[in-house]
Amino acid sequence: MARFFAGMSCKTIPMKKLSVPLHSKVHVWMDAIGFRLNGSQTNYKDNITTRHYFFETFNFFEKLKNNDPNSSKFLCFDAYGESMPVKSLLDLQTAFFENISQL
Repeated sequence: MARFFAGMSCKTIPMKKLSVPLHSKVHVWMDAIGFRLNGSQTNYKDNITTRHYFFETFNFFEKLKNNDPNSSKFLCFDAYGESMPVKSLLDLQTAFFENISQL
């Protein structure tokens, strides 16, 4: 068994490359659910783009600086209409399913 692995080299991968950015996780989930882009506005002075997505009665916003997915921030609203910053995909999914269950 030792001879089988003798010719293989081991490469290290930096830990920061292993994690998937929140932007990617959210957009994969959005595509699976069927969210639609309602509008997009760009502030050219600050180079910030704000996108508004919706599905049925659930709305949320994505804010990107310099069109860099790593700088994206998300904001959604809970079932009571309170704004809630999204720090993980679970935050967004929880707010979404609470909103949909109210229908």
